[in-house]
Amino acid sequence: MQYWLMKILRTPDENFENLAEYDFKPNYVNVTDEDDNKVRMHYITEGEGETTILLLHGQPSWSYLYRKMIKGLRGSGARVLAPDLIGFGRSDKPSEPEDYTYKRHVAWVKSFIDQLELNNILLFCQDWGGLIGLRLAAFHQNLFSAIIASNTGLPTGDQKMPEEWFAFKRLCKEASKLPIGRLIQSGCVSKLTPEIKKAYAAPYPGNDYVAGARKFPQLIPLEKDEPEALINQEAFQLLRQFDKPFITAFSDSDPITAKGDLFMRRFIKGAKGRSEHTTIIEGGHFVQEDQPKDLVEVITKILAVI
Repeated sequence: MQYWLMKILRTPDENFENLAEYDFKPNYVNVTDEDDNKVRMHYITEGEGETTILLLHGQPSWSYLYRKMIKGLRGSGARVLAPDLIGFGRSDKPSEPEDYTYKRHVAWVKSFIDQLELNNILLFCQDWGGLIGLRLAAFHQNLFSAIIASNTGLPTGDQKMPEEWFAFKRLCKEASKLPIGRLIQSGCVSKLTPEIKKAYAAPYPGNDYVAGARKFPQLIPLEKDEPEALINQEAFQLLRQFDKPFITAFSDSDPITAKGDLFMRRFIKGAKGRSEHTTIIEGGHFVQEDQPKDLVEVITKILAVI
């Protein structure tokens, strides 16, 4: 067994005190990657029920992005879980960029699912939450009862990324200080208050803490023959056969993922002909921040049919 020695950072608890609109109790579980390295993952859990609504965030956000949706889903009759990906939020943060790989992130989330013994999962995924969650769902379809994809995809090396994304990638890599609050604001239609932007940045008190946020854009495979692209090509072929509800809820104002929903609706079996597909009006890339009530409505509709 290979072990990778990581320098792990943990954001002080006081950084999370008195955050705007965020009063959830912290929960933690130790997760492992493919090399059996243990790190601590934070998650929010609310409600009880046979179905688990798993909310996966992307970059550079954390579970704070789901605070309004979690509150809106408390009475849904399902358990709601919102983890912080490793490197984000209250989860452990390896300090070196090379500690972050696509495969390792998938392994950490799969370990989270295993440690909590989750099944009958309704997955809601956005941004990197989809890059990770859709791959997991493809290879472990027995664990998932439905999928809602929002402003995300499964990069196979076939997609052409817009210039806006390359500019974002350069910023994340080269900026002397990563402006987390400003990055979130740039992906929203609504105007965020200074308190909310401060809350998004709360997990990252120093430059060492943002290694994951810097590295994520560099991990997206752009060529068909890249190892992660090859895995995603296999994953998408499996995902095409997913015959349970697969719903797209992309926003109308995200240039990065535009038209990705049409591709999913065309090729994934569980997406074909479903009336629940929707376009979220006046929603940016971080649509959970802009239109949380609309997304709660989509999730509630799917809960009723699974």
